[in-house]
Amino acid sequence: MTDTLLIALFAFLGAAAAGLAGALVLRLLRHRSVALSLTVVAAVAVTAMLAGTLAVAWAMFLSPHDLWVVTTVCAMAAVVSLATALLLGRWVVARSNALALAARSFGEEGGFVPPEAPGTAEIDALVRELAATSEKLEASRERERALESSRRELVAWISHDLRTPLAGLRAMAEALEDGMAADPDRFFRQIRTEVDRLNAMVGDLFELSRIHAGALPLSPVRVSAAELVGEALDGVGPLAREHGVRLVGERDEAVASDAVAVEVDAQAMSRVLGNLMINAIRRTPADGTVAVSARRGSDDASVVLAVTDGCGGIPEEDLPRVFDTGWRGTHARTPPAGEGPPAGAGLGLAIVRGLVEAHAGRAAVRNVRGGCRFEVTLPAAPP
Repeated sequence: MTDTLLIALFAFLGAAAAGLAGALVLRLLRHRSVALSLTVVAAVAVTAMLAGTLAVAWAMFLSPHDLWVVTTVCAMAAVVSLATALLLGRWVVARSNALALAARSFGEEGGFVPPEAPGTAEIDALVRELAATSEKLEASRERERALESSRRELVAWISHDLRTPLAGLRAMAEALEDGMAADPDRFFRQIRTEVDRLNAMVGDLFELSRIHAGALPLSPVRVSAAELVGEALDGVGPLAREHGVRLVGERDEAVASDAVAVEVDAQAMSRVLGNLMINAIRRTPADGTVAVSARRGSDDASVVLAVTDGCGGIPEEDLPRVFDTGWRGTHARTPPAGEGPPAGAGLGLAIVRGLVEAHAGRAAVRNVRGGCRFEVTLPAAPP
């Protein structure tokens, strides 16, 4: 038993000395290539075995022949181990270099193209993570491009919408100042109308900026879907009569009995339905119909508020942009000055989407026969 312990002790001391020396070399070479590190690791393993074996051999006083045999065997094992480590290191380095070359595409417009040659499990996992990150980055770039396009379009629309009323206000002010106005009262009324229009535009911009900044204050209360529909119909009744448009309120049995409720900011949701219905009325020809409806969602955990108009439909390629900031389609979609409430700058539907998403809902639009249907889906309030 004592001999066994001595053999184990001598083997441990010899291997530990080789291991400490290898650890020191690895620390000195920690910033070098993986191939060199793998070679050092293989050399440490063989050297530790050789040192332990020689320490035991010398302690046991082996014959020179036996000691030479043991040393030769360990040396051959060291040569094979080092050669294998060098080959493995070159293979790993080649895969790492290919991955580094593919990762350079992150800073460019192109996406990440993973290397074709397979690598180790760790390298393959890193490739998958880089590919997923590349997809997210590309989606972020697309959103950035869309936002930039929307911003430029918004600036163009607002510049156009501000230039016209401001030029009119200046001309009317100069006419009044010079005493050239034949009917000053009419000029005063028109100035008031244009000021209201500009004030509404500034208000929309301010509200949209608060929505985008996440600083919109909301005070959710429990409201029945039937009450929201009724208030929306009452609010736009005069405008519908002015345009000769019929209003229709549709509610399923559960909604009509006030059994379906939502927890929303009542004022914000009135703004949502009001914007949708005003747009629908303005785009529906005289003698047309605008319908507002409320029903349970297909999952019974949501409420769907919908406004259907008779505008003739929206081009399919424009449907994804309907809720973008500043989008109004064509100039023909902008109401002429003096028709109905003050026209905005293409912000109404963007505000609708912002308010709905602030309530954890979603807004969508699709074409139906003779027009289009805007749907607002909100989470249903718990019973």
